[in-house]
Amino acid sequence: MLKTRDLNAYYDESHVLRGVDLDVQPGEVVTLVGRNGAGKTTTLKSIMGIVRQRTGEIVFDGQPIMRLTSDRVARRGIGFVPEERGIYATLTVAEHLTLPPVVGKNAWPLERIYDLFPILKERGTSMGTTLSGGEQQMLAIARVLRSGAKLILLDEPTEGLAPVIVNAIGDLILEIKKSGVTMLLVEQNLRFATRVADRHYLMVHGRIIESMTNAEVIAREKDLLAHLGV
Repeated sequence: MLKTRDLNAYYDESHVLRGVDLDVQPGEVVTLVGRNGAGKTTTLKSIMGIVRQRTGEIVFDGQPIMRLTSDRVARRGIGFVPEERGIYATLTVAEHLTLPPVVGKNAWPLERIYDLFPILKERGTSMGTTLSGGEQQMLAIARVLRSGAKLILLDEPTEGLAPVIVNAIGDLILEIKKSGVTMLLVEQNLRFATRVADRHYLMVHGRIIESMTNAEVIAREKDLLAHLGV
């Protein structure tokens, strides 16, 4: 579903991504793991078209998207959930879910959203920024499902959340995966990553240096945790 080849990205004169090659198959959950500053978030933003200083190739659903602006990338069926979640103080939960345009035929109806995220129905009239961190993460994920995204880019979905909420987010990701939605996520929590993902890419200094299965990550967990500084 997604392929990058020799993807390079820059912030002014800073060369951040260096020849990134990755593949994500339909229905997969794939993680990018690495230390802070390794280039994981920049990879997601480059795919989304937010970072514009890029070279290389990005192909989604068989079509090149490198030249597209981020709004056109979204209309092709890629949804982005940033680490800061992008929740608006001036919108209610219900407005977050009904105002954004539906851009894909796979858009989840509100009834299905509320079945998977019942807390969002309960908090429907609450302003977005009055939600807890976990509820805001659920709302951010639900919003891209409403849009009809076929591929979701998730940046640090468990960052700053209590362990019980991390488990709940993991359950939600597994349920979304069952529906056929493909996900590429940045994640520092290795145990969470191996619970939800099929494969993992290790990034170091803007390069992907290794592709690993769940079994390989679990077998090397101690060494990887030391490498990540977690």
